Amino acid sequence: MPPALEVLPDAEAVAGRGAALVVQWAQSAIAERGLFTLAVSGGRTPWRMLALLGERLPWERVALYQVDERIAPDGHPDRTLTRLLETLPATAASSVRAMPVTATDLEAAAARYAAALPDRLDLVHLGLGADGHTASLVPGDRVLDASDRAVAPTGEYEGLRRMTLTYPTLDRARRQLWLVTGEEKREALRRLLAGDTSLPAARVRTEHAIVLADRAAAGGAG
Repeated sequence: MPPALEVLPDAEAVAGRGAALVVQWAQSAIAERGLFTLAVSGGRTPWRMLALLGERLPWERVALYQVDERIAPDGHPDRTLTRLLETLPATAASSVRAMPVTATDLEAAAARYAAALPDRLDLVHLGLGADGHTASLVPGDRVLDASDRAVAPTGEYEGLRRMTLTYPTLDRARRQLWLVTGEEKREALRRLLAGDTSLPAARVRTEHAIVLADRAAAGGAG
C-alpha cells in the first residue's frame, strides 16, 4: 500500500503543511497520553518546518528524539544536533534527546539510546535522498538488516559514520511524515511510491505515512 501523497507548490508550502500537521498530531497525542514523542531526521528538509513550529508546540510536553546523527564532535557543523538547537526556540532545548554519538563504544551507546525510546514514537519525520536512502539507512549498509536492534551505528557514508533508528523502530511509529523537495528527488520518490523495495526508503512500512512533496519532486505524481 503506497503512502498518502500531498503535492504542494514549493518547499515553503511543504514546510508550512508539515508544521501544521505536527501541531495537529501533537495536540492529539498530548490530549490522549500527556506527551508528544517526535523523532526528526537531518538532511535538507526539516529546518524550515521546525522553524515554523516555533512556540506553537507546548515544548514541556514534547520529547524530541533524533532519527539519525553523524558521528562527529559536539558543536561540529556536520552534526544535525547543532542545527537543531539553532533552529528550535530556546524553550525547546530541554525537550531534545540527543543521540550519544561522541561515546567511545558506539554499539553500547546505541543500546542506551534505544532503551530510552518510547515503545512507539508518535511521529517520525523522514527525508528522502536522491540515492533512495532515508534516515541513515543507505544502500548497501549492513544496518539495513538490523532487525534485532532499535538503534544502530552504520558504516561510513559521505565521509562519516552515523547512528540511526532501524526499520523496526520506524515501523512501530504511530505515524511517519515524509518531506521531499527538489527535482533531484523525483526518481527516488517515484520508486518509493511504487513500493520498489530495492530502495532502502521503500522498506519502511507506509500504511500510516504521509508524503508531502513539492511539484519539483513529484513531477506528474499525485
